[in-house]
Amino acid sequence: MSDLGSEELEEEGENDIGEYEGARNEAGERHGRGKARLPNGDTYEGSYEFGKRHGQGTYKFKNGARYIGEYVRNKKHGQGTFIYPDGSRYEGEWANDQRHGHGVYYYINNDTYTGEWFTHQRHGQGTYLYAETGSKYVGTWVNGQQEGAAELIHLNHRYQGKFLNKNPVGPGKYIFDVGCEQHGEYRLTDMERGEEEEEEELVTVVPKWKATKITELALWTPALPKEPTSTDGPGQEDPGAESTEEPGEEAQALLEGFEGETDMRPGEEDADVLREDSREYDREEFRYDMDEGNINSEEEETRQSDLQD
Repeated sequence: MSDLGSEELEEEGENDIGEYEGARNEAGERHGRGKARLPNGDTYEGSYEFGKRHGQGTYKFKNGARYIGEYVRNKKHGQGTFIYPDGSRYEGEWANDQRHGHGVYYYINNDTYTGEWFTHQRHGQGTYLYAETGSKYVGTWVNGQQEGAAELIHLNHRYQGKFLNKNPVGPGKYIFDVGCEQHGEYRLTDMERGEEEEEEELVTVVPKWKATKITELALWTPALPKEPTSTDGPGQEDPGAESTEEPGEEAQALLEGFEGETDMRPGEEDADVLREDSREYDREEFRYDMDEGNINSEEEETRQSDLQD
């Protein structure tokens, strides 16, 4: 995940006069629409009230950054867009010169965060989209980090659980597009370190997935309309006849391949976790459907043969 685009840029204060062209009030203060060139090279064009930036305006920094939005007494406050020197930008609500409320941040790697902000940080409910993989994190944020209940959505499966410091922790489940679920939990383990690293205080924590249960695949069989009995011949097959046999143990046997212990970290570095497993399962599911069809056909032929006798 990218960090925010750049350090915060300070605007010139109310006591930095600079050059000014525009309206003034009776006291000689900047009041109304005006343009200012500040001593540090920044420029501002917009509304003033009693000598302070107030209302809609555009502030351009000499390094290329700029803010287009609302001001209240020299502070960015209300709706506004800030474009940073590296090209990233924030569009949303501001309070007291900080990102605060609801907003969207567009990162230089094309990732986006859409959600709540609190004193300049991602905080509350939000969605982070990873442009490179198409995965997205939908859930809770605390002080800029992924933390709390969330769903991590990948191309052909998703993970539901809780996160702590960007890592999945505790009970959760993977939901595959093929129709099955893998339940388990993430356990945080310390990464192995060499002898030369033993004195370091920082410890890398790696989440490790342990599967505990696999839910059964729910097979769907279309119900075909039964033809009128008047047209049924003695040798005709009944297209409406179907097997009522439950997949049960056979489907469960196919899913046993998902159980086990793997090192999986569902994040920006791992958007395609379990893709191979789910592809393999697609093939198994197809074979199972074909076998079911053959069984149904043989049972129907036997049933029709008995009727003829």
